[in-house]
Amino acid sequence: MSAVDKIKNKAEELMGQGKEAAGDATDNRDLKAEGQADQASGNAKQAGEKVKDIFK
Repeated sequence: MSAVDKIKNKAEELMGQGKEAAGDATDNRDLKAEGQADQASGNAKQAGEKVKDIFK
């Protein structure tokens, strides 16, 4: 896995945290849910890449 992929996945996770916080602060459930989904996606991608790294 390249470092670029790791950075992109972490950025997606951090953007999700920001969206979730913004949604929570503004009481916007859709934005909060979108942030949680982005975080889950970023975490899943990171986990997949870690598995790939193990088998190298």
